[in-house]
Amino acid sequence: MDIYNLFPGSFGSNCYLLISGNQAAVVDPSADADVILQKIAEKGATLQYILLTHGHFDHICSLDALREKTGVPAYIHKGDADMPSDSLKNAFSVFFGQSRSYRAPEKLLADGDVLTLGDEDIRVLHTPGHTEGSVCYLCSDKLLLTGDTLFDRGFGRYDLYGGDPYKLRNSLARLALLDRSLTIYAGHGSPTDLGDATDNCPLL
Repeated sequence: MDIYNLFPGSFGSNCYLLISGNQAAVVDPSADADVILQKIAEKGATLQYILLTHGHFDHICSLDALREKTGVPAYIHKGDADMPSDSLKNAFSVFFGQSRSYRAPEKLLADGDVLTLGDEDIRVLHTPGHTEGSVCYLCSDKLLLTGDTLFDRGFGRYDLYGGDPYKLRNSLARLALLDRSLTIYAGHGSPTDLGDATDNCPLL
């Protein structure tokens, strides 16, 4: 599975494009929708999934535009199902004092769900703490997209809607049990090895 970071997305978030064969998935559509679609076209692929790691505004800025242009449904964990459509819960109003909301995702995910992209699998790991419905995506046991759960030597804040430090610590401990050689791709910052990230995570 090939991965491309379409950085910078809105508000400095990473926007990832996964490609396997001639199929593509976007994880956290924060980059401009036309930029995303141009990259997919360059790779000769067709968009199959719009995957969200959680429901905060800085990760979903092109969510509506991308769906309108492609008709492809968006996927989110059921714990964050109402966040995109609620400006307080998605935190836009918290930071900017204005309303910004998005249509609710069409598909709800649960821990252990497996999606097929080309001839490879994407496994859903529920990792609550940053938000109640935060997830990581484990791709063919090689790549781990961690959203705002785990960064290079850090972790996502837990003081916004749905955040919980105890759940976050448990989620990080769960990730620490995975193959340490996995490359993690976080919602912010640069890729790193899972082992290095968890060894240097202040919450563990």
